[in-house]
Amino acid sequence: MSDGKGFPFSVAVPDVLDLAPYQPGKPMEELERELGVRNAVKLASNENPVGPAKGVLEVLGGGQPDARLYPDANGFALKQALAVSLGVSTDCITLGNGSNDVLDLLARVFVTPGDEVVFSEYAFLVYPLVTRATSGRAVVVPAQDWGHDLSAMADSVTDRTKLVFVANPNNPTGTYADARDLEDFLERVPSHVVIVLDEAYCEYVNRDDYPNGRNYLGRFPNLVVTRTFSKIHGLAGLRVGYGIAGCDITDLLNRVRQPFNVNYLAQKAGLAAIADQDHVTRCREINSCGQEGFTRFCDTMELPYIPSVANFLTVEFGARTTAIYEALLRRGIIVRSLGNYGMPRHLRITIGMPEDMDMLKSALQQIL
Repeated sequence: MSDGKGFPFSVAVPDVLDLAPYQPGKPMEELERELGVRNAVKLASNENPVGPAKGVLEVLGGGQPDARLYPDANGFALKQALAVSLGVSTDCITLGNGSNDVLDLLARVFVTPGDEVVFSEYAFLVYPLVTRATSGRAVVVPAQDWGHDLSAMADSVTDRTKLVFVANPNNPTGTYADARDLEDFLERVPSHVVIVLDEAYCEYVNRDDYPNGRNYLGRFPNLVVTRTFSKIHGLAGLRVGYGIAGCDITDLLNRVRQPFNVNYLAQKAGLAAIADQDHVTRCREINSCGQEGFTRFCDTMELPYIPSVANFLTVEFGARTTAIYEALLRRGIIVRSLGNYGMPRHLRITIGMPEDMDMLKSALQQIL
């Protein structure tokens, strides 16, 4: 629900309003960029002038001597590339040590003890984690067909609600909210409540009615969209993600964000990932083909599953779920048990390369 104004700062945790963002030592690249100097020397941040050991450099790929330096705390280059790619200002981007980091920042900025945080049943486990870590009260809305019941979630918002988490697509079920349902939801939620649209798997979606959260930011100052390089970009081990929001919310997040939360290699890798959209297209095609083949296999084997638009399929194995999980482990295949999601009869199976999926299908045929 937009009132046409900026986001109200007063809903943030009071102590956060008194904070100023950490001011790190100036990166050499920033100095060279601003003043046009060359061959700058940095003697501001107590960094080791010798740098890493030779063996460390070899582990890092035979180079990266700049690993001795703190990364750019503001992530200038990565933010610039994201801003161009997304069509937003750099003032609207918060970098995170994975998108989980941004989810945690949101809870720390807005949730005080007793405040309510709304999210769906069978949604990402980080939502209850950050809620409890900030002593918030979780309001868990029953799922609808394994996905978000956005109408019921909007009904659950009260004067005590500070955050609403919406995963689109949802993990671990692979379901999604279409554009019409999402727009209705955004219109209904009061403007003082922060809506977090978690789009970690968005690049995998191939549906005409799937909504791009970035397109709603101008209309809803209370909206934050989080994304990651961990999934389709393949950088899960480097931990880099980001949030997109109005500059008011972004300013608040940067007051509590750790100054070097995205490391040097992650920033460099993120830049390269943005530049290689052909890789994204290839990964999406491989996933679509694998998803189609695995759903056909499940149909043939009469295994119920939750239709998914992400890079995994959640399959129901019933009373034998634990035994099948363990049998797959013994065959060298790791899938995800979902008991901690309240789904003990299901396994979440990532779509792998064709040879991985062939190995999985063969193993399931033997076990079943």
